[in-house]
Amino acid sequence: MTDGWDDEDDGDDGRDDPDEEPVPFTYDATVAPGDPRVRDLLECGSIEVLGMMPWSSNGTFLVEVSAGEDHAPAIYKPERGERPLWDFPRGLWKREVASFELSDALGFDLVPTTVARHDAPLGVGSVQAFVPARFEEHSFTVKDRDDLAAPLRRLCAFDLVANSADRKGGHCLIDGDDRIWAIDNGLTFHAEFKVRTVIWDFAGEPVPGDVAEALSELLDRGLPAALAALLDPFERDAVLTRAGAVLSGGRFPHDPTGRRHPWPLV
Repeated sequence: MTDGWDDEDDGDDGRDDPDEEPVPFTYDATVAPGDPRVRDLLECGSIEVLGMMPWSSNGTFLVEVSAGEDHAPAIYKPERGERPLWDFPRGLWKREVASFELSDALGFDLVPTTVARHDAPLGVGSVQAFVPARFEEHSFTVKDRDDLAAPLRRLCAFDLVANSADRKGGHCLIDGDDRIWAIDNGLTFHAEFKVRTVIWDFAGEPVPGDVAEALSELLDRGLPAALAALLDPFERDAVLTRAGAVLSGGRFPHDPTGRRHPWPLV
C-alpha cells in the first residue's frame, strides 16, 4: 500500500502502481465491527491514512480511526477517488452509507457500520468499519452451509431492495465468528432496476418470514430520514417500490435473462 495522494491534486486517479508490492497488514482494534461503539468512533475519531487498498477500481484507503484509547482500522472511500461512471452520478460514497442505513433499518445487520465524513484527509467520503474476515472465503464457498442460510437469504433480499448492481462473491465476507458482511456497496439505489448479483441460489423459494416482516415494517414506516437524505426523490420511491415487489411476490425472483451477474464473479 502507498501513503495516498499528495496534497496537490495532479489528476492522479489515486490507485497503486501495479508493480508495487502490497504491505502486510495486521488487524488491531479495541472496537470490533459489530461493537455498538463503532459508530461513534467512526463519526468522531481522528483519521490517519495508512495506505491504499490494492486492486480497487476507485481510490480506496485503509485508515486508522482513533479516539482516546479506542482505535480501529476502517475503509475510507473519498469522492475524490471515484472514477466517473456513465450510469451513476458522482458521490458513490453516499450509496455506501445508504446501504448501511438500509441494512440497519431492516435489522439485517449485514453492512459494516458506514458513516459520512466531511473532514477526512482526502475530502468528503465514506468510512466503513474494517472486517477482519477469512478472505479466502466468499459467497461461493459458503452458499451450501446450513448455518449461514438465513443471513444469505437476508442478503439476497437486501440486494433486491437496494438494487445492488455489483454483488460479487468476494463482496460477501465471512468473519471469524461466521458472521456474513456485505461490502463494496457503491453501485446501489439506482432508480432504474440494475440488479447484478451472484446470489440467485434461492430463486423460487418463499421469502422468509423475518424478511417479509422487516420489509412490511419498512413500507409502513417509510424510509428513515438518514437514508432518505442520501437519495434523490426517484431513488427513494424506487426503494419502497422494490421492497413492495419482493413482499408481494412472496418468493425470491428468478433471472429470466441469465445476464444479471457481475463480472468478475468473485
